[in-house]
Amino acid sequence: MPRPVLQIVAGLIGVAALGSFTAGILSADAPARLPGERTAEAGAVIEAAEATPLAQERIEGPPPPPEKTPEEKAREEAERKAREEAARAKAEAEAAAQAQPAAPAAPQDRIGEVLEKARPAPQTPPPEEPLF
Repeated sequence: MPRPVLQIVAGLIGVAALGSFTAGILSADAPARLPGERTAEAGAVIEAAEATPLAQERIEGPPPPPEKTPEEKAREEAERKAREEAARAKAEAEAAAQAQPAAPAAPQDRIGEVLEKARPAPQTPPPEEPLF
């Protein structure tokens, strides 16, 4: 960028900073107060409708899960045993599939070999005799 343009931009930034500082000084004539303090001029404090205090659960964390009944425990144990049995059966089936010999490969097409044998061997031309 050309130097005059940079000088203009720097001047505008300086004017904006000086104006902000001046506006802050002019509005600072009110006495200082902390956030949430009432002022003599203000009426009632506005309460936010959606603000809610923290629940005990958010402070301490969620409560522990309730104890399971014997029926639930028995059902979960049965499901676990069923999953283990299914996994064991799957592993046995995979082992059996790997133990079986692979099916014999289909006979290969040997047409290419037959054609190679049927072709006559390439003949080399006899050496040429010099003409002189």
